[in-house]
Amino acid sequence: METQSISTGTSGPEPEAGEEWLGDAEGEVRSLLVPAEMHGWRLDRALVALVQGFSRSWLQQLVADGAVTLRGRACTKSATKVSAGDACAVELRPTPQAMAFVPEPMALAVVHEDEHLLVIDKPAGLVVHPAAGHWSGTMLNGLLAHHAAAAQLPRAGIVHRLDKDTSGLMLVAKSRAAMDALVRAIAAREVNRQYLALGQGAWRGEAQREVDLAIGRDPQNRLRMAGLRTGGKPAQSTLRLLDGNDQACLVACKLHTGRTHQIRVHMASLGHPLVGDAVYGGRRLWGMQRQALHAAHLRLLHPVGGQPLSFWREPPADFSEALKTGGLHYNPPNPGDGLIG
Repeated sequence: METQSISTGTSGPEPEAGEEWLGDAEGEVRSLLVPAEMHGWRLDRALVALVQGFSRSWLQQLVADGAVTLRGRACTKSATKVSAGDACAVELRPTPQAMAFVPEPMALAVVHEDEHLLVIDKPAGLVVHPAAGHWSGTMLNGLLAHHAAAAQLPRAGIVHRLDKDTSGLMLVAKSRAAMDALVRAIAAREVNRQYLALGQGAWRGEAQREVDLAIGRDPQNRLRMAGLRTGGKPAQSTLRLLDGNDQACLVACKLHTGRTHQIRVHMASLGHPLVGDAVYGGRRLWGMQRQALHAAHLRLLHPVGGQPLSFWREPPADFSEALKTGGLHYNPPNPGDGLIG
């Protein structure tokens, strides 16, 4: 596979020191001698000092994989003590991180495209950006194959993300001017983003509710987020009931901030975890095998031309079927309109 360099920007998963090295398909073997001053050191500590520019964790992985020989024999324990004069050889194999930023042709559902802007309807199940466990097959890989200029942009032009199992509309910049403008517009809350969410239980309270609840890592479970009364990052959402019954509620959600899992956390905080969202207490109902969340509407000014743009996408088949089975209905808005003003 041909590799392609890409600017990773200043946010999102970054390669550790040295992990941007790609090498070739066979790797590079470096022969080393342990100097006197490193006598008695752990093998991994010595390798960090002798193989400049590579992270300790990556070198430890090479040791565990059998890519390091010490005194002529494979050594798979990083804690092994080395002696002055020991001969050591390291096969510097390309890491999954290093191979992540490569073009992979895929069918992207393009809603809008011009020289500066892409709007994509992301299917549920597609990971947006490479990360641990998903080093290939991501939207970023597809964008690199879709247009060559993506390789020159931070994160291939991705300015916001959707969770793997959330479907719907995403903005992607195709030029640096567009990317900078979109980042500013999102930070200034000038991009109107609205979602459809299917929550558990009968809706309680006013038909439209403003949720202002900071979000941060759950102190009891670092793998999920939580609404926090102290600490965390500010998070605001407007939630509006569209339809409901004793079992569930269909809710339009307007984001004013863009925190990780914001809608999922805010809905759960109100006692309405999303159907299918096991992380936040939701149950699988009516065939939904993922969190029932769909990014349905985007409204903004074109980042370069300034003309008003509005995009709407119906929820996918699994979401629509769950609504039907659950006895819920919604009326799509008029073209150009959202569900919340």
